[in-house]
Amino acid sequence: MAPRARNRNFLPILLGIGAILGLAVLGYGAPARAAAGPWLDQEQARLRLIAGDRIDETVRVGLQFALQPGWKIYWRAPGDAGYPPTVDWSDSDNLAKAEMLWPVPHRFSLFGLETFGYSDEVVLPVDGRMERPGETVRLRANVDYLICEQICIPRQAMLSLDLPPGVSASSSEGALIDSYRTLVPGDGTAVGLSLQGAMLTGDMEKPVLRVTASSQTPFQTPDVLIEAPPGFSFGKPETELRDGGMIAVLDLPVVGAPAQAVLEGKRLTLTVTDGQRGMEREVVARFADSASGGAGGLAALASVLGLAFLGGLILNLMPCVLPVLSLKLLAVAKQSGRARGDIRAGFLASAAGILVSFLVLAGAAIALKSLGLRVGWGIQFQQPLFLAAMALVVTLFAYNLFGFFEISLPRWAAALGVSGSAPGKAVSARRQLGNHFLTGAFATLLATPCSAPFLGTALGFALARGPSEIVLIFSTLGLGLALPYLLIAASPRLIGWLPRPGAWMVILKRILGLALAGTAVWLLSVLVAQVGLVATFGVGALLIGLGLVLWHGHAGGERRFATPALAGILAVAAVALPAALAERAGQGEPAQISVATGEWQPFEPDRIAGLVAQGKIVFVDITADWCITCRVNKALVLDKEQVLERLKADNVIAMRGDWTRPSDEISRYLERFGRYGIPFDAVYGPGSPAGVALPELLSVDEVLQMLDRAGGV
Repeated sequence: MAPRARNRNFLPILLGIGAILGLAVLGYGAPARAAAGPWLDQEQARLRLIAGDRIDETVRVGLQFALQPGWKIYWRAPGDAGYPPTVDWSDSDNLAKAEMLWPVPHRFSLFGLETFGYSDEVVLPVDGRMERPGETVRLRANVDYLICEQICIPRQAMLSLDLPPGVSASSSEGALIDSYRTLVPGDGTAVGLSLQGAMLTGDMEKPVLRVTASSQTPFQTPDVLIEAPPGFSFGKPETELRDGGMIAVLDLPVVGAPAQAVLEGKRLTLTVTDGQRGMEREVVARFADSASGGAGGLAALASVLGLAFLGGLILNLMPCVLPVLSLKLLAVAKQSGRARGDIRAGFLASAAGILVSFLVLAGAAIALKSLGLRVGWGIQFQQPLFLAAMALVVTLFAYNLFGFFEISLPRWAAALGVSGSAPGKAVSARRQLGNHFLTGAFATLLATPCSAPFLGTALGFALARGPSEIVLIFSTLGLGLALPYLLIAASPRLIGWLPRPGAWMVILKRILGLALAGTAVWLLSVLVAQVGLVATFGVGALLIGLGLVLWHGHAGGERRFATPALAGILAVAAVALPAALAERAGQGEPAQISVATGEWQPFEPDRIAGLVAQGKIVFVDITADWCITCRVNKALVLDKEQVLERLKADNVIAMRGDWTRPSDEISRYLERFGRYGIPFDAVYGPGSPAGVALPELLSVDEVLQMLDRAGGV
C-alpha cells in the first residue's frame, strides 16, 4: 500500500507541471497572435499588417500582400506604367515616422512596356519610429495600390494592428519580415555583387547606358533597373556574360526622354538584380569617352554648348530683359553720330560686361557646390541684400538719366578705357567705356530672374558637372546674350540708321529713366515677400530721400562735401536695412512654399502619387515674385479662360509652389527633373504617372494637350 500512496502524491506535481507548460504555451502563443492584423480579402489580393522586433525606438512592421495568380503590384519605381503602393499612417497612434523598404522586384514585359513589381506574395518591410517607446503602438494604414493583370485596378485598403508592450519578435511573422528585409538591395557586399561601371555609349540622340557588374558566383538571370529623372525611360537590356558568368554587361537603350533634355550629367539610381540578389548604387550618367575627350564626350559637350548659346541668345527676347531695355536703348542712342572706332569699342565693352558677369555667376555656382549648397538660376533674387543693392543701383541709374547727377567712375573702372588720346578726351572715353561695361554687367544680373528655351537644359547639364564644364557653359550663355552687341561692334554702320544726337535724346533719357524707376519699384515689390511691408517701405523712403539729396546738390550748382556724404549714408542705409530686419520679418523661418488661391491648392509633392492613384490629373506650377517670365505665363496662359476651366475640373488638381524665398524642398523637386530655374510647370496623371515637364514658355494649346495626355486621352 505504501508504494501506491507515494504514486498518488505525484499526481498534484504532474498536474502542476502540466498547468505551467500550458500557461507557457499560451504565453508564447499570445504575442504571436498579437503580431499580425486580420487579413483584408479583396477580389484579386489579400493583405494585412504584421509586426516583428522592437529595437529601442523602432518597431519593425510588414505590409503583406498575397496575390491571386497572374496579378502583380508595383515596385517603388514602376517603370513605363503603374504606380507603387502608398501608405497613409496619419491615423496611427504612437508612430512618429514610417519608412517603407523595397525588396528586389521582378521585370514584367508586356506590349512593349517594361514595368517592375511583385507577384504571388510579398512583404514590404516598414521601419516605424515610436513617439513613446514602451507603450502600445496602434497602427492604422490607409493603403493605395494598383493591381494589374491584363487590366489594372486601383484599390484602397484600411488595415489596423495594435501592438501592446512586450510583443515577442520570435513569432513567425517577425521571421517573415526579416526574410524579406534580407532581399532589400544594399551595396552588394552581403550578396557578392559589385558595380564595375556605368557609362553612356552611342550619341546624344540615341544614347545607350552600359552597366557592368561582377559577382562572386556566376550570374544566372542578371538585370538592372534604372531610376532616372522624370520623362526618361529605358528598354529591356541586352545582356552579355563574360569570365564564366562572373561579369555581366547590360546595354539599356534610352527609349524616351523629355523634349530638349539630355541624359548626360543626370543622376541615376541603378538596382542590379540576379534572381533574389540585389545591389543599389547611385551614378552620374557620363559618356564613356568624356574623361579622355573622345568623340562621344566632345559631341555631347558640343551639343550642350549649342543649346547654351541659343538659350543665351533667346534670353535677349525674354520678358526678363525688359527692365534693362532702357539701358540697351540708351547705349545705342549715345553711339549715334560717333566715329566707328568709338562705337565698336563701346559695344565691345558692353559685351565684356556681360561675359565677365557670367564668369562671376559661374564662380559663385562652383563655390556654392563646393560647400555642398544647392544652386539655381536666379536664386540671388531670394536674398534681401541683393534685392536692396539692385534697387539702389537701378535707382541711381534712373536719377542719372533724370539729370540729378553725373556718374564719375573710380580709377579702376576708368582704366578699362583706351589710351593714346589727349588727356581730357582719354578720361572721357574711359568713363564712357566703363559705363558701357557696367551696362552689360547690370543687364546680365537683371536678366537672371527668368529662364529661356534651351537655357534650362544647358544649366542642368552644367550644374551636374564639374567646374570646367560650368565655366565653359556659362561663358557660352554669356556669348549668346552678348551676340547683339558683338554684331553691332562688327558692323558699326548699323548705328547710322538712328538720327543724329539732339534734343530728342533728352526726352528719351527721361522716358528711359521712368522705365528704370519702374524696375526699382518691381524690385521693391519682390523685397516685400522677403522682409515685409514696413522694412520695404523704409527702403523706398531712403531711396526717395537719396534722390532729393542728389537733386538738391545738383540744383545748387556747387559740389559740396555734404551732398555726396549724405547721399552715401542714405545709400548704405537702404542696403543695410533689409538685412538688419530680415530675421524679424521671418527670413530665418522655414519658407512658405505653398500658394493657395482660387483654383490653386498648396504645393504638396508627397500627395501627387496618391492623387494620381485615384485617377486625378495634377498640374504643378512653380513660380516666384521675382520671376517675370512666370508672370507672363500666368497672364497669357494660366489665367486664360480655356485653361482655368480645365484646372477647375473635378478630376484636375492644380498645385502652385512659391520659390520667392529659398526652399530646399522646391530645389530638390526641380532637380528631379534636371531643372535649376523657373518658371517650371509639370503635369501628372494616369497617362503620365512620373510627371512631364513643360517648356519654360507656355502656350494655351500645349497646356491643354498635356492635360489631355496626362488623363490618358
